[in-house]
Amino acid sequence: MVRSVVATILLAVLAQASWAAAPAKAIQAPEFQQVLNSHRGNLVIVNFWATWCAPCLKEIPDLLRLQQEKSAEGVRLIGVAVDEPTANSVEVERFRSRYFPSFQTYARAGAEMDELAQVIDPTWNEVVPTTYLLDRDGRVVRRIQGKKTLEEFRSALEAISRK
Repeated sequence: MVRSVVATILLAVLAQASWAAAPAKAIQAPEFQQVLNSHRGNLVIVNFWATWCAPCLKEIPDLLRLQQEKSAEGVRLIGVAVDEPTANSVEVERFRSRYFPSFQTYARAGAEMDELAQVIDPTWNEVVPTTYLLDRDGRVVRRIQGKKTLEEFRSALEAISRK
């Protein structure tokens, strides 16, 4: 299992574009709401993940690939790491920059694991990975829990982009 996670991560690193996203920033709920508001007009994929979550690490490469495929259509991917808060998000940023450098990720700054998730889903049950699809008006149109494949994410995204 550990080998397959490491292999998946290494393949993701090799498959990604050479550019890197901004460093992971620790934020609280009001800032996260501003981030989401700044993406209105796009289809937004919000992925709640953790560095310790093997299924999360297996699906992130697929989400990055989907964003790359659909970026011209206004699809944006935002990661939210729910790891324990650390000074300046050091642990999350070290992990993100090493394995998923193009993954735009925010880290929770508050003590509550669900603080950021409650901005878009007050009923979130702290399951990771959890992915939300937001329409161009910023409304949640789909919640997807558990590891999914690239094809499953494609299908879900295509269903909302037709609306």
